Amino acid sequence: MAGGNSNYWEDLRKQARQLENELDLKLVSFSKLCTSYSSSRDGRRGDSSDTTPLLNNSTQDRMFDTMSVEIEQLLAKLTAVNDKMAEYSSTPGVTSLNAALMHTLQRHRDILQDYTHEFHKTKTNFLALREREDLLGSVRKDIDGSGVNNRRTELFLKEHEHLRNIAMATKENMTSQRGLLKSIQGRVNTLANRFPAINNLIQRINLRKRRDSLILGGVIGFCTILLLLYAFH
Repeated sequence: MAGGNSNYWEDLRKQARQLENELDLKLVSFSKLCTSYSSSRDGRRGDSSDTTPLLNNSTQDRMFDTMSVEIEQLLAKLTAVNDKMAEYSSTPGVTSLNAALMHTLQRHRDILQDYTHEFHKTKTNFLALREREDLLGSVRKDIDGSGVNNRRTELFLKEHEHLRNIAMATKENMTSQRGLLKSIQGRVNTLANRFPAINNLIQRINLRKRRDSLILGGVIGFCTILLLLYAFH
């Protein structure tokens, strides 16, 4: 059996140390990625172009998923190596060295446990942060959308007020013209009674007055329709 050779044990230790070094580097990068994710969110809230992150959050999410898989694979490999070391230490042919081997094995197991704990803690914190930030982003979008609706409502009210002022000015103008026409009509009737010859001219004037009244009535109706359209839009 290959496990009976002391070189086998040393080969297992070498594999364990190599995997532990790789995990150490991966976990440092993993922690930095999670920290930069939080920083990029903070920078985005600040609305400052000087603090714009080099990586957007969608890219960081993909990197997080990729690194999570890589670290889980390394942890699985290190677990397998530790299991082989445990199996070797229990081999009857190495009982005289069993105490030293068990001490070394326990140290590698402690390292594996620490790396596993650190990985799950960092991953849990990242997922909680991403969930919280996604929720805040959703609320922020709702607030921004509400602001757009408020601006639209404000513009509608201003336009409605503008049209109402036009209608009121038109009404006042028409009232003034109506009074003026009545005054003119009274004077013309007085002249007509004194000078029958101009009666024909008065009739023509009356026809033109009725036509003007129809035009003014059309203007009033048009403005009223516009007001109703804007009021019930």
